[in-house]
Amino acid sequence: MKAYFSKYLPYYRSNLHLAGPIMISQLGHTLVHTADSVIVGHFAGTVPLAAVSLVNSVFMIVMVVGLGIAFGLTPLIAQENGRNNKEECARLFSNSIFLNIISGVVLFFLVYYGSMAMLTHLDQDPAVVVEAKPYLLILSISIVPIMIFSAFKQFAEGLGFTRQAMRITIWGNVLNVIIAIIFVKGMFGIKPMGVSGVGYATLIDRCLMALVMGVYIFNSKDFRPYIKHFVWKQIDWIRSVNILKIGSPVAMQYVFEIGAFAAASILAGQLGAVEQAAHQVAINLAAITYMVATGIASAATIQVGNSFGKNNFDRLFKFSASSYHIVLILMMFTAIIFVVFNKQLPWIFTADPAVIYLAAQLLIIAGLFQLFDGTQSVGLGILRGMSDVNKPTFIVFVAYWIIGLPISYYLGIHLGFGLKGIWYGLTIGLMTSSLLLFLRYRTRTRHLLKETA
Repeated sequence: MKAYFSKYLPYYRSNLHLAGPIMISQLGHTLVHTADSVIVGHFAGTVPLAAVSLVNSVFMIVMVVGLGIAFGLTPLIAQENGRNNKEECARLFSNSIFLNIISGVVLFFLVYYGSMAMLTHLDQDPAVVVEAKPYLLILSISIVPIMIFSAFKQFAEGLGFTRQAMRITIWGNVLNVIIAIIFVKGMFGIKPMGVSGVGYATLIDRCLMALVMGVYIFNSKDFRPYIKHFVWKQIDWIRSVNILKIGSPVAMQYVFEIGAFAAASILAGQLGAVEQAAHQVAINLAAITYMVATGIASAATIQVGNSFGKNNFDRLFKFSASSYHIVLILMMFTAIIFVVFNKQLPWIFTADPAVIYLAAQLLIIAGLFQLFDGTQSVGLGILRGMSDVNKPTFIVFVAYWIIGLPISYYLGIHLGFGLKGIWYGLTIGLMTSSLLLFLRYRTRTRHLLKETA
């Protein structure tokens, strides 16, 4: 056992060194919405909290499309950097900025014309819909700056520079919380804005994050060997398509997964505002630990992509295995926290006893699916590093939309198990995704071994 641990120790350290800042950066996207829920839950009430739950469920589907497209840059940068091709890294970067800006604008109009109308046709509490509409509009504008920020972030992370995005995310979240409290409560002569206040705070935060990250990338000496090759005229169809070939399936992976959880939130909304608020509390807590897993998965993508670019398959296998080991240990730890403190954690979000009671039950189930959530995320990350994205996308679709979500509806709505039934279905979907992605990884590694034999 000691010899086995010693063999992987350098890879554990390298993965954690890279993954730590990415975890915090990834958590930033979730913590913005978590902070919104906490502030609204305590200062505005249960109906506004349900409105935040509804909007975040709809908006997250749109946002993860953008983040997935942006993520298409990372494995390509890691692979080209492994080949020491700095000029190609710069060309890919310029194309990514262009794609992200265009994608941000398109996604804004998608939210404005699509999601606004959709809110009134989801069989939700009318009072919740009234609160939700202005918040969704403000939040949709923020997709443009977050896409610009993501282009800079994914370029830096593809090269192994992860700490600056982490620092910007931390300060951005602090600023977001401060502004949100001022706007929601109505302080310093500002009229109370309610749910809209957290939307404006998020928009301001994301604009500043994009600006600061851009200044860092174009002025840091760490990036000068790459940026000296950067020119806007390098935008071309072939490179843009190459980014989209990875980014689009990754976006669909996110859509299938987040969309399933959004659909689960809508199912919860059919049970009532209290049930929907309880679902929002539990899913926010689960999303925090999920972002820890995606940090490890992103590090795996970078390390595997770099190894793949160098044709160093022994290094690739060890980074993959160590990523699985790390996520299993971390997710077991978070599962224990959810189970032990299931009655205390919901108090972070609300003081409503009915919401707390239901959320506490969901956290027991969340503790169960932590392991599956973490391992399926890492499986996707490893496969992305090898530019294997199409079949994993199909796996995610089947796991959530053919297996998990129908079971959620059948147990939760048809058989009357309520929120717990919905979450049992989500757990089964996660388990299916995790197992199938691991089998896909094993198949790909066997092929690589045959090619090098």
